[in-house]
Amino acid sequence: MKRRDLLALGLAAVPAMGLRRTSAQSRYPERAIRLVIPFPPGGVYDAVGRPWAERIKPLLGTVVVENIGGAGGSLGAGAVARSQPDGHTILLGGGGALVITPAAASRPLFDPVRDFEPIALLVTTGLAIVVHPSLPAKTLPELIDHAKRHPGTLSYGSAGVGTMNHLAGELLKSLTGTADIVHVPYKGAGPSITDLISGQLPIASVNVTAQIIELHRTGKLRILAVTSPSRLGAAADIPTAVEQGVPGMIAQNFIGLFAPARTPPAIVEQVAQATLAVMGEEPVHRSLLASGFEPYPASTPEKARQLVADETARWTPVIKAIGLKLD
Repeated sequence: MKRRDLLALGLAAVPAMGLRRTSAQSRYPERAIRLVIPFPPGGVYDAVGRPWAERIKPLLGTVVVENIGGAGGSLGAGAVARSQPDGHTILLGGGGALVITPAAASRPLFDPVRDFEPIALLVTTGLAIVVHPSLPAKTLPELIDHAKRHPGTLSYGSAGVGTMNHLAGELLKSLTGTADIVHVPYKGAGPSITDLISGQLPIASVNVTAQIIELHRTGKLRILAVTSPSRLGAAADIPTAVEQGVPGMIAQNFIGLFAPARTPPAIVEQVAQATLAVMGEEPVHRSLLASGFEPYPASTPEKARQLVADETARWTPVIKAIGLKLD
């Protein structure tokens, strides 16, 4: 990336050494950077992390992506927490690994605040309440009314126990007095969506992706509401749950970069500034929006740290209320 390109992105004030691979004061990085994605390949984390790894090469050099799935993201996150704090191992972390699992585990593998240095947020991902078209509910209030008039007859699917999809479904139940909607956990989002399309499952709490939006627009599924604070850029015609009369029904995931604790501040800032440049590129912005993500182009380590704190405060009471245990 040429300096005139950085000027166009409003980054003229960024010190040159912060966007070079080497300088007289810093030789970072000295080898390939390892980006740990704490989930199996093919999910939303891959859809964010792998393009970042490719686009960051001109600024930071080679980034090798490694998927370490298991335990709701804890195995991969724990591996990063135990790595050398030299900037050569970075976690692509989010709400599952850094908020839900630590709060629900009696013996967590790491402390999300003490063991990581936030670098930057990349995107937030909206969630949605989706139904099979055979269900006679065109809006979220209609679904709530149907559930109350037919108690014990409905179930909703999620990507698994302890996922953000699961917590969003439980939050909806608690806010709307529909506690008898049964949770059906799946081993990932794919199987739940398959059963929803086939009609074996009436409701699902899912991440908003380009696939889900397309299934909605072709009539194979019906998105009743998104649970983000505002409407999503990729689906501006779909109202939020809050708009439809459910105050407090806000649930979204975040995906960002986190280094092991005690990583030198200069390295954290270097990666943060390089990421800021990449995330500010218009093609990146358009691509993420089209995929159902909400880009976070102006992130800083401080903003990333604050979001983790805010999400922990939001979800810990829900986790305790439903007695969620992930041991």
